[in-house]
Amino acid sequence: MSKNYFEDQLDPELTKVLTEPPAYLAAWTDENVAKKTPRDITFPPAPPTPEDPDVNFYDRFIPGPEGAPEVKVRIYEPKVKKGVLPGVLYLHYGGYSIGTPNHEDANCIRYVKEIGCVIVSVDYRLAPENPAPAAYEDCYAALVWFAANASELGVDPSRIAVTGFSAGGGLTIAVALLTRDRKGPAICFQMPLAPTIDDRLKTKSTLEFTDKRGLNYESCKNIWNQYLGEGHENRDDISYYAAPSRCADFSGLPPCYAFVGGLDPHRDETIDYLSRLAQAGVPTGFSLYAGGIHGFDLENPDAYISKHAVSTSTDALKRALYK
Repeated sequence: MSKNYFEDQLDPELTKVLTEPPAYLAAWTDENVAKKTPRDITFPPAPPTPEDPDVNFYDRFIPGPEGAPEVKVRIYEPKVKKGVLPGVLYLHYGGYSIGTPNHEDANCIRYVKEIGCVIVSVDYRLAPENPAPAAYEDCYAALVWFAANASELGVDPSRIAVTGFSAGGGLTIAVALLTRDRKGPAICFQMPLAPTIDDRLKTKSTLEFTDKRGLNYESCKNIWNQYLGEGHENRDDISYYAAPSRCADFSGLPPCYAFVGGLDPHRDETIDYLSRLAQAGVPTGFSLYAGGIHGFDLENPDAYISKHAVSTSTDALKRALYK
């Protein structure tokens, strides 16, 4: 691969990252890791979201995993509900170590408006203070609560999907695996976007993408070290709920749609997951965006590939919930 692969292959509408790398990546650089630097410096709290004329959103606490604290969730719903709606369990991004539902208010509000659904977004516990299994157990507890309280929320429990980007994508797959293995609430659809799922750090894209202006090998290593502890990549006792790429059997999982950028270190683990899902007989859709870095749709929402990715994924989720 060319030494200047990043500049050579980057989508022209994303060239801002050549001089101003995405701010959200700062939390995992060599010099600036969340466990060494306060999170508010590397990833400031989201400003308050203005009220929306069409969507209500509010926080509440629900029962957590057995023996663990309650879990805070943010619920989004139409101000005017027309009948029983489908539900979406939404799992925020953040490398398992930063972020809150507040950071993704805009996306959740958009889903409520464009799809017509009720969303439960999970404020799961963060690493390194709370390493695996805290995050995925919190998310699974939220799914169990969501399904059990579907009637109160005006949701059809047979139409609950799970989605998230990056670490949220990894947690999406973890929840799908947990509910399969524990015979928990049914999930009708999963949408893990550019998921963080392989802690072994050996895929071609993970090893080759080293430019620090985008998510890179060192960032990925720091993320996994916080979530699983150093030396995880050489251990054989890592749970596949924590690192879903380690799972040998993806049969019985819900239908799936995913996308990833061509310059994303997560490219190959995503492709591998989708390929093995399809081979296991799971209905699977996928888009690969040439020239896209990790989070390209966050970096420039107006770029063509960003608009296409957002439109296509939203349509896939809506079709799954209303088929």
